[in-house]
Amino acid sequence: MIITTELDPFGEQPTTRRGPMRPRRLVSVRANQSKRLSSHVFRAVDVVALVVVTVLLSDHQSPLPLLSTPLRELLPLVVGALALSRILRSLRLYRFALSEGLIKHLTHLIAAVATATAAVFVTRWLVGTGPSVRTCWQFAGTLMVTLALLHAGWWSRVRRWRSQGWLTQNILIVGATDHAEHVISDALARRHVNVLGIFDDRLERVPRSILGVPVLGNVDALLGHKITPYVDRIVIAVEPAATGRVREIAARLAVLPNEVTLFLAQDAQGRSAALNRLEESPLAELAGPADVDRKALAKRVQDVLIGGPILVLVSPLLALIALLIKLDTRGPVFFRQPRHGFNNEEIVVWKFRSMRADTTDLKAERQVTAGDDRITRVGRFLRSTSLDELPQLVNVLRGEMSLVGPRPHAIGMKTGDVESNRLVAEYAHRHRIKPGMTGWAAINGSRGPLHAASEVQRRVALDVDYIARQSFRLDLRIMALTLPGLLGDRHAVR
Repeated sequence: MIITTELDPFGEQPTTRRGPMRPRRLVSVRANQSKRLSSHVFRAVDVVALVVVTVLLSDHQSPLPLLSTPLRELLPLVVGALALSRILRSLRLYRFALSEGLIKHLTHLIAAVATATAAVFVTRWLVGTGPSVRTCWQFAGTLMVTLALLHAGWWSRVRRWRSQGWLTQNILIVGATDHAEHVISDALARRHVNVLGIFDDRLERVPRSILGVPVLGNVDALLGHKITPYVDRIVIAVEPAATGRVREIAARLAVLPNEVTLFLAQDAQGRSAALNRLEESPLAELAGPADVDRKALAKRVQDVLIGGPILVLVSPLLALIALLIKLDTRGPVFFRQPRHGFNNEEIVVWKFRSMRADTTDLKAERQVTAGDDRITRVGRFLRSTSLDELPQLVNVLRGEMSLVGPRPHAIGMKTGDVESNRLVAEYAHRHRIKPGMTGWAAINGSRGPLHAASEVQRRVALDVDYIARQSFRLDLRIMALTLPGLLGDRHAVR
């Protein structure tokens, strides 16, 4: 067990209450998600390898140029390649689950290639022509060697990530109960799940720790705890028969962006199966209905393919704005502010500085008002046109933000004398996806400072509505309407 006296997400004060499963390095949910999405990259490389091998062997076996070769001659190899791609996906060979060893993985891979080879010979027999038998076996052997090397590399990479603390589930337990003790005991034996802490409302009746895992506070303490951005799942370990208490705890935890699970296992076998599901932490699924990971991948591809070229195109404008800021007032060109990101993670958002350097407000405790004397001359123009937000393209390309999403709010931002996140119960729901440079709320007139509780409620409602409806088409629509929206409310106070 590693003991340190550093400030960490477990508390404001130096502490040694780290627990026996506390990892050396806490990995945020966002960072873990980026590793899980590598499964799609692995499959894309495999598909490219399939295409290359198929084209090379098709070209080699025919005396005619590839484009002049009759389709019937190429069909068996094409069918084999398509069948293999589908089989690899169906066998879930891109999950790289924790319990799957390399030999088992390669055995499944060999079975997949063998099935695809059979499809080649069957197709060749059905069409009555095609590549020679020798070419068919060359196709099978080349794919076997190529994919075995690739998958051995993928498997090794995933194992190395896990050894470095990635792809390991971090969980919190609510309820210092016998169920919690069983979960922790099993987790200690396996060391493939990190139980970071326990929360329970009955602090006066529960021990300070269970099997070394500390009790960190009550449920209210969990709601605002700094550890939540690193938590993949919150497990309610209360006796399921206590339905009233379970419902009450679940309702209170609903304001968090973290996934919440009720632990129902009653016997040792059930607990073992439940922990198996928790500890597997496989890479993102490729098959089945669209899920959070697949939507996150599509959004990430969208951000890189659109955000990258935009950053290149506007780079001369960025340089000009930087020069104007330096000529206008003394101080740094950029303003970097801690804000809430995905899953309540703290990120540093980049903006062009629009206020005097001595009046910058990192926590947005004083919202901007009309004629605000803190705003510089250049800053007033930048804020009215939202050009001060352009450096956030760097946040987008780094994966901390998205082009479209709920706007990131400053940590501790106040509306009046009250922190904004205390005005709406569903406030944290807006952190269930990455924050964006623009969003559904922004194009519907909710942008800039929030001076009343009703304004906070409206923005959160719009953000939650966007998260429920998010799609590629909706994102394109929002991006298309962003500039007209800015021009339409160019006199709005920002």
